[in-house]
Amino acid sequence: MSKHNPKNERIKHQYLAYLEEAQRLSVKSADIAAAAIADFEKSTRHKDFAAFHIEQARKYKRDLSGLISSKTKRPLAVATIHSRLLAVKAFFFWLAGQPGYKSRVSYSDCEYFNPSANDSHIANARRQRSAPSLEQVTHTLFQMPFETDIEKRNRALVAFALLTGARADALASLKITNVDLQKRFVYQDARTVKPSFARPQKQHFSRLVTVLRKSPLNGLTT
Repeated sequence: MSKHNPKNERIKHQYLAYLEEAQRLSVKSADIAAAAIADFEKSTRHKDFAAFHIEQARKYKRDLSGLISSKTKRPLAVATIHSRLLAVKAFFFWLAGQPGYKSRVSYSDCEYFNPSANDSHIANARRQRSAPSLEQVTHTLFQMPFETDIEKRNRALVAFALLTGARADALASLKITNVDLQKRFVYQDARTVKPSFARPQKQHFSRLVTVLRKSPLNGLTT
């Protein structure tokens, strides 16, 4: 069977446009949805979406449970399976309202993509992420060489990340005009910077500078 279904490709194109323009999702988020839908198509051997049957949703669940991650070489994480199922469910829920599919796909059938209650609890559970302490980061900074301009730049970037708590994407896109040294704050302007969820953020770092000066590792800010 063909690896692509022209009819499916056309309706997927419409759906991705809907996600980006109507739902205001980022291109990256739309790509994740597209990958999940393509994954579902592999499970059905690219059958027409209009021929959807609840047994396809059940088979897709079984197939996901048996997949091995290319990165970890282990079965897919519960959170990964959970997100893929909900992405495909959202697609079919939208499809149920489109011309040519209304009589073929029912909203109730989409519910068969739901993960189990236990898996939903596991996927949505908050996980504590380990992070280095203030002392560990400052210790690392003092161990970094700072003889050349490149070494000084590297040391300054680590110190700046510590002081502001900015994400990697935001740090990489910041401009000198976003930093006010006199008032000691960083303004992440979403028009030019890439902050979390593209929300403008204003971060003060004067309080942390005070903490560092009182730290046993004093010397970083002087």
